[in-house]
Amino acid sequence: MARSSDPGTQRQMSLDLLPSALVATVMTKLDIGSIRSLACTCKAFHSCASHMLRFIPSFHLLDIAPSAELLRPLLPPNPYLHSLKVDCTRLDDSSLDYLLQPTLQELCLHKCADFSGRLLSQVGQHCKDLRFLYLSSLAEKRGRSIDVSDLEVLFGGCTQLETLILMFDVSMFLRHNFARVWAIAPATLLSLEVGYISSVMVTELLSPPVIPYQSMEHIQPSILPGIQKLCLSVDYITDTMVSTITTNLNCLTHLDLRDSPIMKPRLAFDLTNAGIQQINLHGRLKHLSLVRSQEIFPAYFKRVNDLGILLMADRCSDMESIYLGGFCQVTDTGFRTILHSCAKIYKLRIYHGPHLTDLVFHDIAATSLTLTHVSLRWCNLLTNHGVARLVSNENLSVLDLRDCRNIGDEALRTISNLSKLKALLIDGSDISDMGLSHLSKGAISSLVSLSVRGCKRLTDNCISFIFDESSNCELRELDLSNIPNLSDAGVLLLAKRRIPLFELRMRQCPLISDTSIMVLASMKVDEEGWYGSSLRLLDLYNCGGITHLSFQWLKKPYFPRLRWLGVSSYVSRDVLDALSRNRPFLHVGFHGEELGTTDQWDNTDNLYMHDYDEVDELEQWLDGENEGDDEAIQEAENIA
Repeated sequence: MARSSDPGTQRQMSLDLLPSALVATVMTKLDIGSIRSLACTCKAFHSCASHMLRFIPSFHLLDIAPSAELLRPLLPPNPYLHSLKVDCTRLDDSSLDYLLQPTLQELCLHKCADFSGRLLSQVGQHCKDLRFLYLSSLAEKRGRSIDVSDLEVLFGGCTQLETLILMFDVSMFLRHNFARVWAIAPATLLSLEVGYISSVMVTELLSPPVIPYQSMEHIQPSILPGIQKLCLSVDYITDTMVSTITTNLNCLTHLDLRDSPIMKPRLAFDLTNAGIQQINLHGRLKHLSLVRSQEIFPAYFKRVNDLGILLMADRCSDMESIYLGGFCQVTDTGFRTILHSCAKIYKLRIYHGPHLTDLVFHDIAATSLTLTHVSLRWCNLLTNHGVARLVSNENLSVLDLRDCRNIGDEALRTISNLSKLKALLIDGSDISDMGLSHLSKGAISSLVSLSVRGCKRLTDNCISFIFDESSNCELRELDLSNIPNLSDAGVLLLAKRRIPLFELRMRQCPLISDTSIMVLASMKVDEEGWYGSSLRLLDLYNCGGITHLSFQWLKKPYFPRLRWLGVSSYVSRDVLDALSRNRPFLHVGFHGEELGTTDQWDNTDNLYMHDYDEVDELEQWLDGENEGDDEAIQEAENIA
């Protein structure tokens, strides 16, 4: 055979001649992201990658929502598959035959709204070796109850289950026999998280069964005896529920309770000093979270005061993380008791602490505390002086001061000395452009996430101060939302700095227009890169100057890695439909919802922990190089 003189042909021939077993052996060491990247480089790797789907141990696909037609060929029978994570927005019960493979040990199915309760029983029947199960939004679109027998089959089949996360309303289960079924839950279960359950159901579930004339020698064992982590969102956090949890769960090390009352709680349905002092009866608790949300009704823990916190703190000397939200009667005395009693604490979060002042941190330097995560949201009496005391903890990596109205430029000057700071949130504070200039002299070199949402004094000049040309900037997530004086000129300054941002939020900025989208779409992070290459999330909800004309810049090949887009609801439905056809894996929000958040529990710790691929090849692999809808977008824009 004659040899080709073309170097490209020689390289292609050399790849084709590589033994497939050798290539497959190398690919077994890679994750799904690396394999899919290789699949787009040449036919030989594409063929091998397709073959590798029968041997890959982990398949994680959460950044897009694939249809059944796209997902089925990617999940052939695989005797080596141990971990599966999928966004199920476009899937239903018909997908169970290839999703549920018998070798799975970890299964995470997000947004299962179109599935029925049958999913639970099918998992129990087909995934006998399962150790970790996460399900969210199960059967939410079907609007009917879930038969508790499906849960019974799950427990009977998955006898090795260690972690169960049910991020949906479990009150959809028929209440009859609900508590009885939990009595057969696997003894191996260590962690339980529930999206919503009533406090009465919790009490029934955890209370040992009562048998008439039962002797002390034959007391029934407690439900879920091995549970170490319990996270529940309930209607009301009550004394009865807290007492039941702490009395019956002897091994508990992590307790997270949240409620969101629809009305002012009565005494019988509230947490009081008597209930909170029952926390940590067995002395093993390391992480505690008690939060009352005001999302539905402005309710607070009004029956807990400093005395209750003092009594609780007596048992919390070994606590490492404390999150208290909505304790409106607790003052500096109670909060200082926590700091001085819990010498091992490294995470402190106070949410809606109207009586917390600078005095809490007055002598914090005299303690042995090594705080790394601090959140003081809606603590309006905190000032620059208190922040200066707080940042004496030089190991701070996450600092959340959102909606602390009295925080100003002087606080930023002291914060700039934190060399390990990764995430800073100062929404709604009284900072100015000059205040942000302090960050460029220190903390900006370590910051990965910065949020200045709602800081009304900021202008376009804040971009120049944040991204000083002489500083080494690692920032990847930036929130500039609700800044009335931010305009296209500020976005132009941002583009000139060529910072490879992954997330950019500019919602409710009235001066942001189509020009900003054009600038971002045209921005190159480096000379070799794609236009607008780095952005994964772009939130432009309710920006005053955005029109349908800018959608021409949101189609391929611009923003090749974009996964979440926020726009206003008044955008033409035809334009949105055309964009959806052009980019079927793009999540478009137009009702004002926050983008990119998938976990209902507090995720402040993970603000800077996203795993972003350097090259986004998945759409090419699944969907090919389809650009056929460009004309459709143009036509929709003309109609609009």
